Amino acid sequence: MAGPVPAIHVRFADGRKGVDARVKPGHDELETKQPRRSRLARLLTALPAAALSLLFSSAPALADLKLCNRMSYVVEAAIGIDDKSATATRGWFRIDPAACRVVVQGALSADRVLLNARALGVYGASPIPQNGTDTLCVAQDNFVIAAARQCRSGQTPAQFTQITPTQSEDGNLVAYLAEGSEYDEEQARLAGIQRLLVIAGYDAAPIDGVDGPKTQGALSAFLRSRGLSSDVVQSPNFFTTMIDAVQKPSATGLTWCNDTPHKIMAAVATDDGKAVTSRGWYRIDPGKCLHPDVAGQPKQIFSFAEAVDAENRTIRLKDKPLNWGGATQLCTRESKFEIAEQGDCPTRGLAAVGFAPVDMTSGGKTLRFAMP
Repeated sequence: MAGPVPAIHVRFADGRKGVDARVKPGHDELETKQPRRSRLARLLTALPAAALSLLFSSAPALADLKLCNRMSYVVEAAIGIDDKSATATRGWFRIDPAACRVVVQGALSADRVLLNARALGVYGASPIPQNGTDTLCVAQDNFVIAAARQCRSGQTPAQFTQITPTQSEDGNLVAYLAEGSEYDEEQARLAGIQRLLVIAGYDAAPIDGVDGPKTQGALSAFLRSRGLSSDVVQSPNFFTTMIDAVQKPSATGLTWCNDTPHKIMAAVATDDGKAVTSRGWYRIDPGKCLHPDVAGQPKQIFSFAEAVDAENRTIRLKDKPLNWGGATQLCTRESKFEIAEQGDCPTRGLAAVGFAPVDMTSGGKTLRFAMP
């Protein structure tokens, strides 16, 4: 379901595993040394993504580098190419579950290759912080950054993990993005479909990559509701179709819709009669809608949202933060969170913000965030 996303692991062909994930940008320290602009950096800026190339000392000169997604999330990957005088980054490469994508092609010498990956905003909170040791610059949309150790306007720092891909049977180099569930290709695709069905409001849980009557029933209901034939499931664009459907208002459950030109970070809270649990952050891009996961039948649902800039700083209008909330004070923190105890937020290192109750008596509610 949507909500906190697990760490993205980089699993190599020989079974070794590294960790890669991404936090809410804008909170990592920057390196202050400005590297020289190398031939590698100039080439990376000039070449289209399909023309990037790399020579690995232990692999054939013409070997391509592929990233294969064995997660239940559609992910976007960014790569860093490091030589002795500069580090350049480029992204984002979208990779659907069970799909592979060539991200480096041909022959261009470099010392190291690094990787950062993020799940699409439709899934809610960003992945937890990775264990990578390199802090490099990225941008929100497609980007090429020639000197990626010093972030400039519109760029944010993100943790990158060095990868050492292994040669596959076809002679190319490959690294796998994997979850703790360690799905194979078929399971990853089915788990990806299950996850989006749950976000869209259909009961396809548990998200386990195992087919059965429950998953098939949820999928059939989804296809009927969108006027789609069963053949579309095998289409290479099926995940795009599902994501487009999820990002539209729904007649059931809670829907957030962003009618502003800004990115919005939102949080939801549920009261089950015993405890109030707050959870966030969910990223809602301009012009998009998102359904936060609300399990069970809570007695009350609360919502808070705020508009942020590229560095995730709250946007202010007339010296007031641009947000949408209410009078119910609940706990949050800057990074992703799930908090079940709501008392005494500040002394626990948490921030108390005002949530608004959501009237769900009609079975569904769409909250539209607009400019004042």
